[in-house]
Amino acid sequence: MSEDLASDAAESGATSDAGPAGFSVDAFLARPLTARIATVGPTVRPVWFLWEEGAFWTLTGPWARLQQHVLADPRVALVVDECDLASGLVRQVIARGRAELLPFDVPRGRRKLSRYLGSDEGRWDARFIRYLHEDPERSGARWLRLRPERLTAQDLSFEVAPDLEVEGFPA
Repeated sequence: MSEDLASDAAESGATSDAGPAGFSVDAFLARPLTARIATVGPTVRPVWFLWEEGAFWTLTGPWARLQQHVLADPRVALVVDECDLASGLVRQVIARGRAELLPFDVPRGRRKLSRYLGSDEGRWDARFIRYLHEDPERSGARWLRLRPERLTAQDLSFEVAPDLEVEGFPA
């Protein structure tokens, strides 16, 4: 098991599959990638997330069905992945567990939005400013926190043949 994956699993309380050597889960999850979260149904949706304290944090509220689904059944699965056929880079982190809905806080919200939109709030679309600063009691904004019960990391990367042609990518 990689040291980072072991540390992440220990912090979250998750059991974990062995991570590949050289694949830092913390570094991978620190990147502004899009995750996909699935609830029972199944319903799958893309989400921006923050990986902190051994947990995934994503914003939800009455504008999304995610909150209703989690209230009905908190079991969720979440995947963060990247697939670059031109370079052969294929990596994924899969988390499973029970989601919790927690009060929204601005500092964590700012950290999450800054990783996707940059640190200059003046350049953000108005809806993101509203999500961040509107009173959560009025807006209904809440955090969905997933502390994985199981966390799996895989590096499925491959060496690209020099003459491999992938549609949409130059050889």
